[in-house]
Amino acid sequence: MEYIIGFINQSASFIVPFIVLLGVLIFVHELGHFSVAKYYGVRVEVFSLGFGRKLFQKKVGDTTYCISVIPFGGYVKMFGDELSAEIKPEDRKYAFNHKPVGQRIAVVLAGPLMNAIFAFFLFIAIAGIGEEVLKPQLGEIYQDSVAYQSGFRSGDLILSVNGESIEKWETFKKRVEDSAGKNISIKVNRAGSELEFSLTPKEIKNANILSTQSHVGDVEGLTTLVRASAIGVAGPLTAAYRAGLRTGDLVRKVNGEEITQWQDLEQRILKAQKAGYNSILLEVERKGDKGLTQVTMELSEKDVLGGIEPGELYLSNVMPESAAATAGILVGDRVVSLNGKPITRWDQVVNMVRSYNPSMGQMKLSIKRDGHEQEFQLAPKLVKQTDPTGHEKEAYALGIVTGLMYAPPETFVYRVRSVPAMLSKGFTDTVHWTKLTALSFVKLIKREVSAKSLGGPLMIGKLASDTWKIGISPFLKIMAIISINLFILNLLPVPVLDGGHLVFFSIELLRGAPISFRKMEIMQQVGIFLLLGLMAFSMFNDIVRFFAS
Repeated sequence: MEYIIGFINQSASFIVPFIVLLGVLIFVHELGHFSVAKYYGVRVEVFSLGFGRKLFQKKVGDTTYCISVIPFGGYVKMFGDELSAEIKPEDRKYAFNHKPVGQRIAVVLAGPLMNAIFAFFLFIAIAGIGEEVLKPQLGEIYQDSVAYQSGFRSGDLILSVNGESIEKWETFKKRVEDSAGKNISIKVNRAGSELEFSLTPKEIKNANILSTQSHVGDVEGLTTLVRASAIGVAGPLTAAYRAGLRTGDLVRKVNGEEITQWQDLEQRILKAQKAGYNSILLEVERKGDKGLTQVTMELSEKDVLGGIEPGELYLSNVMPESAAATAGILVGDRVVSLNGKPITRWDQVVNMVRSYNPSMGQMKLSIKRDGHEQEFQLAPKLVKQTDPTGHEKEAYALGIVTGLMYAPPETFVYRVRSVPAMLSKGFTDTVHWTKLTALSFVKLIKREVSAKSLGGPLMIGKLASDTWKIGISPFLKIMAIISINLFILNLLPVPVLDGGHLVFFSIELLRGAPISFRKMEIMQQVGIFLLLGLMAFSMFNDIVRFFAS
C-alpha cells in the first residue's frame, strides 16, 4: 500500500504540472487563432484542447468547446478551411478559405504571436514576483590563478565595474565577457572595506554554444564555486579515522552549527582548537545511511584537522576496464602527483590528461593509500564522451572520478520594483530567449548541436515537475521559455505547421492565385510525415535519457 501511495504521489507531482503548463500554452496558442478568426467573421466550429476522442464538450453558439484525450496540442476547426470544401454562396462570408489572403495570414500568424506575447507577460510577472539569482560574490580563489594575482580573494563581494553598480553575478559575468582586451576597474567589498582593482580580461574562445559571440573576455579563477564540506581521510592512523570518519563523508554540522563549505569546516575546527577544546562533534551525511551520523573527533595541537582534507583529490569512482582499473587504482586513493607534477586541484589532472599524446608513453600517477605513497604507470585510453553540444567525441581518460563536490551558491531574490522597469525587463528577456531559441534551431539544422538534445513530452514534464517543486517564478520561467519555443517552432516553413500555411498564403499573395489543391495536399502529407518523425525521435530521446538517468 505504501508503494502504491508513493507511486500515485510521484505520478501526480509529474502529471499535474505537465498538464497545467502544456494546457495553458496550448490554450493561449489556439486562442490567438480563434480570436482573430472571430474578428474577421470566420465561423469557428470547434475549439479543442488536445486531439482524439472528446472527454468533455459544450456547444456555445456556432462553436463546440472541448477537451480531448491526447494532450499534446490542440486545434481550432474553422468553417470552410478544408482545401476541397464546397461552400454555398450565401455561406462564403463565414468560410476561412473565402477570406482575403491577408486576413488568412493574420489568423494563422495569431497563434504563434500569442505565444510570444504571453511569454512577454510571463517575464513581466517574474520580474515583479522576483527570481532567485546568484549573488555577485566570489567563490574560492586559488593562489596560482590570475584572479588571485590581480588582488581578488575568496568571498569578495563585487560592487561595481567601471563605476556601474552590480547587483547580480550574471551582470558581472556579462561585463567581463564584453571587455576582452580592455582595461576595467572592479570595486569589491572585503570584510566591510572597499577595494578597487584594475585588470584586462583575456580574450578566449566562447564555450557557450548558444551565443552569437565567438570569443569573450575571461579572468581565470573568477568564480562563484565553493567546495562543499566533503572530506577525505588521510589514513588509518589519523584521529579522523579513529573517530569513525571516512573518505566521502559530507560534514553537515560542527558542534551543532550547520555548514555547507569546506572553508567553514576548516574554520570551525581551528576555532574550537583555539578555544581550548580537546574534541569536536561532527555530524556527517554518509552514502547509504539514513539521517546524520554523529562523530566525536579528538583535537591535537600537532594535527588540528586530525587527518581531514578536502575530498577533491580523493577518488570517488574508478571506471571498470579503464586504464586506472587495469593498473590497480582504487576508490578512496588520493592523487598526489601526475608525471612528477604535484597536484593541488582536480582541474590539473583533467588538463594534463586532455593534452595526452600516445607518443608521450605511459603517465606516472602517484597516489596515497592508507597513508603510504605508491606510483603507477598507466596510459590513458580513448573513450567516447558527450561534449556540451550533445555530440559524441573521443577523448583520452584515465577512468578516475573526483570526490569534489560544490556547496550551494550564494543566492538572493532579485525583484524589479517599478512598472516601467518590469516592462523593460519583460521585453529584454523575451528578445533574449527568442534569439537564443532561434539560434538553437539554426545550430541544430547546421548540426553544430546534436539532435540528441531534442526533447519531447517527458522532458517537458520533467522540467515542469522540477520547477513546480522549486517555486512559482521558476515554473513561470520555464513556461515562458517553452512558449517562445512554440512561437519559433510553429513559424518553421513546414507544411501542417502555421509556418507552412504562411508560406502557401504568401505565395498566393505574390502570384495572385492559390497553389493547386493537389500540390498543397502532397506537401501537407510530407509535412505530417516529418512532424510524426520528429515527434517519434524526440520521444525516443526522452526514453533514452530516462533509462540513462
